[in-house]
Amino acid sequence: MAAYEYSALNARGREEKGLIEADTPRQARQLLRDRGLSPLEIHEVSGSQAKAVTGLFQRDGASISVAELSLFTRQLATLSRSGLPLDEALAAVAEQSESKRVKRIALGVRAGVIEGNTLANSLNQFPKVFPPLFRATIEAGEHSGKLDHILERLADYVERRQYMRTKVLLAVLYPIILTIVAFVVVTALLTYVVPQVVQVFQDIHAELPVLTRVLIALSYFLRHWGIYLLIAAGAGIFTFVRMLGNEAFKRRVHAFQLRVPLVGRLTRGANTGRFTRTLGILFGSGVPILDAMRIGTQVVTNLPMRDAIEDAAIKVREGAPLSRSLGASKLFPPITVHLIASGESSGRLDDMLNRAAENQEKEIEAMVATLVGVFEPALIVTMGVIVALIVLAILLPIFDLNQLVK
Repeated sequence: MAAYEYSALNARGREEKGLIEADTPRQARQLLRDRGLSPLEIHEVSGSQAKAVTGLFQRDGASISVAELSLFTRQLATLSRSGLPLDEALAAVAEQSESKRVKRIALGVRAGVIEGNTLANSLNQFPKVFPPLFRATIEAGEHSGKLDHILERLADYVERRQYMRTKVLLAVLYPIILTIVAFVVVTALLTYVVPQVVQVFQDIHAELPVLTRVLIALSYFLRHWGIYLLIAAGAGIFTFVRMLGNEAFKRRVHAFQLRVPLVGRLTRGANTGRFTRTLGILFGSGVPILDAMRIGTQVVTNLPMRDAIEDAAIKVREGAPLSRSLGASKLFPPITVHLIASGESSGRLDDMLNRAAENQEKEIEAMVATLVGVFEPALIVTMGVIVALIVLAILLPIFDLNQLVK
């Protein structure tokens, strides 16, 4: 039984869209007529038409959010763990989902499973939705007969990544909003409020204090050249983003990031955490270490670190230990290398990889919390100092006028 996306008219003449399961397009049309709908268009979503599936999905954005992927994986893992057949589990996931994209994907994967394909092959229809980590891990789970256990681990992995991403986003959201508000307030003061007040002092041709003259000059610059400054900044950002498309330039930027004290530590920690978590899941699921390293490089965004992993894979292929191969680059935290070495010597490499990932995730979380905790009061104090200087620059001429009157 295949899945079909349909467009039909109801009894009131309004167009309705949705998904329906049937053996043939003809049967799908008949089922729609039985519901009182007049079919207009029907597109098959099945494993036998991978091109149609991909094209259909790309019209809807060619991806799903991390939250949707997390929920899909958890629901499928829970239903599989309860003993429900895979095709029924996928049908239940599609029925429970409120997202049309997830519903379409679930029915498309189910159609592939019903046709006799493995779950991993059915997921291959949607390469932009399910990353290589998913497909390789599920394939290993199917070969080992532990698919339900593997799905549980994948669900934990996706939920943990979603949790970390949400926590970091919430941590930096307030400082970003505070920075934008501070910038807007100071700009409004300098471009609108200050000229209105200072004009009074200029009309009397009195000699103004240095601070006031500096404020007037800054206000004049922003009013007459501020738009060009914004255009130049926008052009610079656009040019930089375009230049990042050049791999050589991007590699130099990423190498510079690693050398910056605080940024480098965050970059190394985040990439190491993602890599070791991915490697732990793949290796623990039965994926060969070299294939696991190859797939693991795809979650590493820093190019020098990715190159270091590829070089380490060559050394591992030649018989060198993983810990020594990764430690040779000096790009990975020493504690991670030590934990991997301990896992290799004790035969518990997947456990130690997961422990290394947890260590890095906790460290990144603590660093972000510390930075936000320091940045917020620092920004408030800076904002207060700037506003105080503006107010002082306006009040100083008033004090001088009072002295003249006396």
